[in-house]
Amino acid sequence: MNAYFDSHCHLNDEALYPKRKEIVEEALKNGVRTLLVVGYDVPSSLKAVEIAREFEGCYAAIGFQPENLSDAKDEDLDLFRELAKEKKVLAIGEIGLDYHWFKEAKDRLNQKRWFIKQIELANELDLPVSIHAREALGDALEILKEHPLNRKGVLHCYSGSFETMKEMAKLGMYFGFDGPITFKNAVEPKKCVAACPMDRLLVETDSPYLSPVPYRGKENHPSNIPLIVKAMAELRGEEENEVAENLRKNFASLFRVEP
Repeated sequence: MNAYFDSHCHLNDEALYPKRKEIVEEALKNGVRTLLVVGYDVPSSLKAVEIAREFEGCYAAIGFQPENLSDAKDEDLDLFRELAKEKKVLAIGEIGLDYHWFKEAKDRLNQKRWFIKQIELANELDLPVSIHAREALGDALEILKEHPLNRKGVLHCYSGSFETMKEMAKLGMYFGFDGPITFKNAVEPKKCVAACPMDRLLVETDSPYLSPVPYRGKENHPSNIPLIVKAMAELRGEEENEVAENLRKNFASLFRVEP
């Protein structure tokens, strides 16, 4: 059996947290032995670190997602600095921009400020980042050019164009793909998976969201990773074992841990 990982999941989400033990066991049975549990505010980041301590194969990312900035304070960055002393904290994330839900200029400006603050924090701590960029990839690209990442990072749940992917790849970014690559109408994501440089490709579930076919619309779990890897291999016209091994190497390279 291939050794799989999930580079972005939310066992800290209220839908999954109460049954996290069963979910981790289920993942292991499917060969998914490494899970990166990603925070999106202070409470979820604390839970991510708690879960990382609780399970051998779980790790944590900590940060403010752009939809969760209403209560964000500068002193929270000091808490993240303390949490990052935990060896199982592998990244700052998920951070970034979300213009789908936020249309007002003041909200978008605040998102940019926090994106930059957390990029600076990642550089200070020598950690990579996990980036959420929804309908905002142009601005995200400009910010990354102006504020280079020392340890690079991943565009989580990449849904941009092939052309933007090429520009992001020039900056050394990785690209995380999820269940939507199994959807019939996901033309651009399929194209991006097929064309993505193999050394920049990552796989994730974003559990409990974005379940792949045949579980679309149901609660997603990390155990579904093999279905996504299989779809990746088919889209790229490559052997599944080869894709799985290269994905493992990419995870190890970006996050400095062996999945």
